[in-house]
Amino acid sequence: MKAMILAAGKGTRIRPITFTIPKPMIPIMQKPVMEFLVELLRHHNFDQIMVNVSHLAHEIENYFRDGQRFGVEIAYSFEGRIEDGHLIGDALGSAGGMRRIQDFSPFFDDTFIVLCGDALIDLDLTAAVAWHRQQGSIATIVMKTVDPQDVSSYGVVVTDDQGRVQSFQEKPKVDEALSNTINTGIYIFEPEVLDLIPSGQQFDIGSDLFPKLVSMNMPFYGIAMDFQWVDIGKVPDYWQAIRSVLMGDINNVAIPGRQVMPGIFTGLNVDVNWDKVTVQGPVYIGGMTRIEDGVTLIGPTMIGPNCRICSG
Repeated sequence: MKAMILAAGKGTRIRPITFTIPKPMIPIMQKPVMEFLVELLRHHNFDQIMVNVSHLAHEIENYFRDGQRFGVEIAYSFEGRIEDGHLIGDALGSAGGMRRIQDFSPFFDDTFIVLCGDALIDLDLTAAVAWHRQQGSIATIVMKTVDPQDVSSYGVVVTDDQGRVQSFQEKPKVDEALSNTINTGIYIFEPEVLDLIPSGQQFDIGSDLFPKLVSMNMPFYGIAMDFQWVDIGKVPDYWQAIRSVLMGDINNVAIPGRQVMPGIFTGLNVDVNWDKVTVQGPVYIGGMTRIEDGVTLIGPTMIGPNCRICSG
C-alpha cells in the first residue's frame, strides 16, 4: 500500500530547533520523529512512501535514503527551485505537494494515507482505512476527541450523525466551538481527489481542499478514533513527545538504545559509574555522554548524545 509523509514545512513555531534541522528530523532519543512514522506505516503494510521535502531537504534524504534499511521504499518530491546553483525551498502546501507528485507520474493509484511528518501516533491505520472504504468516502479525516476546554488550540471538525463532514472551525473560542472533535492531520484519500487540486499552485489540504469537498457535496467523512497523538508543533510539545515515549504512553513505540537496568536506557559508549550516581527512571542517556559521580537524574528525563552532566 502507498502513503505520503508531509515533510516540507519550515517549522517556524518550533524555532530555534528548526534553524538547523527540519521538523521530521527532530530527535526523540536520537531517533528522528519521522522514523517512528515509517515504522508505523511498515507495520500496517504501507511499504511505498512518498515524502515531499523543501526546508533542509537533504537532512531527510540523507538519513532515510531509499528506505531499504527501514523495510520500505521511499522516494522524495522536492518543492522549490534552483538559483545560482543552490536549491531554494518553496513548499506548495500540503495538497499542492500531492498534486505535484501525481503530475510527475500517477503514483497514487489506489487508496492512500497521508501523515504529517512531525507527530507521534499509535493509530490503527488498517482499521482507519477499512472504515474509509466501508463508507465509500473520497476523503476521510482521522479525528480525535479532546477536552472541550482545549479546542481553541486546534482545528475543529463538525460532522453529522453518519460521520459526514459538514464544516470546520479553525481554533475557535471555547464558547463558540461547535464540536470537540479535532483534525489530527491524518488523512485517507482516493486518487480521484487529486483531480480537484490545481497544478503548480499553493494549495492546502485543510484550508483549500476540504472546504471544496464540502461545497461540492462530495462523500467526505471524519472518524474519531481512540489513539495517542502528540503533535510537535511548539517547543513544549517536543518535551511532551519525549515524555510520552519514556512513559510508554504510545503503543508499539519502544525506547531506543539498551536497557542497562529497569527504566534506564543508554546509547553507545556512555561513561557512568552506576554505583556513584542516583538514577530514577524512566531515563534515556545518549551515546558518548558522561555522567559524573554524585549526579542525580530523576525521570522522565532525556539527555542527548555527547553531553557532560556535572555534579552540583
